Amino acid sequence: MAKSRTVESLEVKRAQIAEVVAAYEAKLAQAKTDLAHITAAIAIFEATGDRKAATAYVNFARIWKQRELLTLCLSFLESDGPLSTRELAVRAVKASNMDAADTMLTKTVTNKVVYVMRAQEKRRAVQRAGMKDGVCLWAIP
Repeated sequence: MAKSRTVESLEVKRAQIAEVVAAYEAKLAQAKTDLAHITAAIAIFEATGDRKAATAYVNFARIWKQRELLTLCLSFLESDGPLSTRELAVRAVKASNMDAADTMLTKTVTNKVVYVMRAQEKRRAVQRAGMKDGVCLWAIP
């Protein structure tokens, strides 16, 4: 059975509207990206150096003083025995008065802890004591 002229007209109109909606969605996605960039730039320029305000995209090269993160990790290992990389990172975040609930921040600090601990492993200041939940356990020899 042939389609009525009304149905054909409505199908054409539906296709036109779908194209317009897709174009608006693309513009909306670009606007959201632009908004995120502007928000990040404002956060960077308003930064006070307060550790509590630190976010995952902050440059962590200068968050801690030289060897401060290492000193924190070693003190945690001395007082509590072997700890995993994640446990060290969470404790370092809390000790530095940062937001431990921010998972991206904690992951970023975890990567920094891995770097610090591997460097100390080469110097034989710490050693790997096995694995826990897929990450290294660190201990003082």
